Formats: sequence, C-alpha cells, structure tokens
Amino acid sequence: MAFTYMLLCSDRTLYVGSTTDLERRMTEHRVGLGPEYTRHRLPVQLVWYEQYDNVAHAFTREKQIQNWSRAKRIALIEGRLGDLPRLANTSTTPHD
Repeated sequence: MAFTYMLLCSDRTLYVGSTTDLERRMTEHRVGLGPEYTRHRLPVQLVWYEQYDNVAHAFTREKQIQNWSRAKRIALIEGRLGDLPRLANTSTTPHD
C-alpha cells in the first residue's frame, strides 16, 4: 500500500509527498524529521491523501501534483474535481 498526500504548512504553502506508511510519515513531519522544507514550516497539517496499491503509482501522482498550480491543488483538496480540467489550462506558476 502507498499514499500520495498534501500538507498545509504554517506559512500556508502546500507540500506534496508520497510514502508507504502515512501514519509514520506524518509523525516524522510533525516532529521535524521530515524533509527540510517541512522542518522549517512547522506545524503541518494533513489536508488530503490518496491510497494506491502500487508505490510507483503514488510516486507518479506525487510528481504530477507537484507540477500543478496552487489553485488546482486546492480544488483537489476541496473535492472540486470538475474544476481540475479548467485549472489545467491556466498559465500560473506550478508551485505555491
């Protein structure tokens, strides 16, 4: 089992990651053992995740979402899936 997830950081940026153990990874993020990006933006909050049977699929999805605009990421978090195609055609910066 594998997961792709998004965290809301203390500076309101969104961090995208993937893991095989979401509970363990969240603990690592919360206690400052995650990547440097989240260590400097504590506290973090899990705002979205998807579960996969295949680690490669979770990693591919992570890379896909990392290239999305903030608006598109927020639409996914909020469950506004119908907005995703429209937001894919906007010319915005792919990062927060």
